[in-house]
Amino acid sequence: MNKTSFGAGQELEELKRTARILEMVQMIAVSPRRYRRKDFADRFEISVRMVGKDIDVIRHALRLPLIPSSQGYYFEEIPHLPAVQYTIPEALAVLLAVQAAQQISGVSSPELAAAVARLESLFPPAFTPLLRRLVTRPPATAQGKHRHQMLILLNRALGEERKVRMIYRSRSSGGKSNERIVHPYHIMPYVRSWMLIAYCEKRDNVLMFKVDRIDEASLLDESYRIDPAFNPDTYMGDTWGALRGESFEPEEVVLIFNADTGSRVIEEDWHPSQQDRTLADGRIEFTLRIGITPEFVSWLMYYGRHVEVIEPESLRVAILEAHTEAIHVYDYLYHQEDSSKHA
Repeated sequence: MNKTSFGAGQELEELKRTARILEMVQMIAVSPRRYRRKDFADRFEISVRMVGKDIDVIRHALRLPLIPSSQGYYFEEIPHLPAVQYTIPEALAVLLAVQAAQQISGVSSPELAAAVARLESLFPPAFTPLLRRLVTRPPATAQGKHRHQMLILLNRALGEERKVRMIYRSRSSGGKSNERIVHPYHIMPYVRSWMLIAYCEKRDNVLMFKVDRIDEASLLDESYRIDPAFNPDTYMGDTWGALRGESFEPEEVVLIFNADTGSRVIEEDWHPSQQDRTLADGRIEFTLRIGITPEFVSWLMYYGRHVEVIEPESLRVAILEAHTEAIHVYDYLYHQEDSSKHA
């Protein structure tokens, strides 16, 4: 098992919390005295206690002067960031990143527009015509080794509803490249990469493509329409994570976490089917109905001795075998080291 898979669950948990805290800061800054703890708990579907922990991070880790009131939280003052000195390549890279964000649905805002204007003002006036040509329009072609350019292109295709011709390395064909014409439907982050959900003309079906396996892509002049019945959540179904189509039929999964670990697990929204209850001894029973994927097994392995699989038996055996294999690996390494000491 590789290190990335082993830590994926914790990384996702931390990433989700960081995004939530930043969104809370923005909500309070934009609408002071509007949101209380219960409002945040309802919005993010977490406990009021977890909201309290996030508030502590905002106050003590971020050191923002957050004040409670009967109407809701507000900032005593909004701090200004210190001026940052950029080299021209650095400023251009940041400007391109902000422009890319403007192309993504749901990210554009007056604050982004102001950021673009401030960044452009850093350049000498002679650069203005070049900047306008360079950053106003997202690219129409991209290569796989430049992920950010690929994402800009795909988001442009999605926003303009234009077809994409791409060279894709499919895992099912042993990594062999082939040409596809696709209609982008949805783009989503996945661990440290991104996934594209798109209708594939070659397969006549809506499929998932890993963005890092797209070697080349170009926008076509042909347009398309997203199926109005398409819904990302429905498409993903009961699968855990983004490995759609690589799981068995949904099964009832019952897990028992120790009190400390379980309290942290249930504060996160892992899957629509999840339910939990506290047992008499303080442990947490955590249940789901999912199609079990390798990604889910890796997530369980991360928690090690802090979780026990109760059902299904097949998953319990799989986890036992994985832990046994890990013991054999470390046992072999231990004996190798011991032999070298006595050689």
